[in-house]
Amino acid sequence: MAEKDTTEKKEAKPKPDVAAKKAEGQKRKKAGAESAQGVKIAAAGETKVSPEKAPRLQTIYREKSVPALMKQFQYGNSMEVPRIQKVVINCAVKDAVANPKVLDNALDELMAITGQKPVLTRSRKAIAAFKVREGNAVGVMVTLRRARMWEFLDRLVNVALPRVRDFKGVNTKSFDGRGNYSLGLREQIIFPEINYDKVDKIRGMTITIATTAKNNEQARAVLTELGMPFKK
Repeated sequence: MAEKDTTEKKEAKPKPDVAAKKAEGQKRKKAGAESAQGVKIAAAGETKVSPEKAPRLQTIYREKSVPALMKQFQYGNSMEVPRIQKVVINCAVKDAVANPKVLDNALDELMAITGQKPVLTRSRKAIAAFKVREGNAVGVMVTLRRARMWEFLDRLVNVALPRVRDFKGVNTKSFDGRGNYSLGLREQIIFPEINYDKVDKIRGMTITIATTAKNNEQARAVLTELGMPFKK
């Protein structure tokens, strides 16, 4: 009697789907490339925003200001066109030396205006005449970039400045020769975010707009394209 074959046949392994494997590899490669691009954008200090979500003034700059500036200064590449880097708002509080609590009101007001939490500015050296010690908090400051920067500039140019009493335009000589422009405001109440009934004291502030322009002419041209009302 023939012995029965007890050896079990091994099931054949299914062959890998070459097409599916190739597609998966391409998908991973694309994801890696997008991640690397995102790192580069973050390193450059910019945020990738879809055109639908971009601030209004930023869209105007891209679609109208850049072509106009390229034509005016004969730029061969759109990357040569000066752009806005950041906006710094500084509010000095003289009463903070005698009463540090007034800094809280200044901080809350600047936060309401900019939508970003400010930081305290401290004195670098002692000044006996003003009873200021080194390290004392003497004001608040905030630095805006990207979307918040564009939104603040839009509100400054189109809403706040027109509300200044007897406004005849901003000074044309407040450039520093390196593409930066400084603007002084006497009252914080020109911003609609400030509730006049809750204001304890009228405070001024200094707004510095930093650009990549190489000289005053280019910086003024950029701000003019964005609607900055310079004196004529």
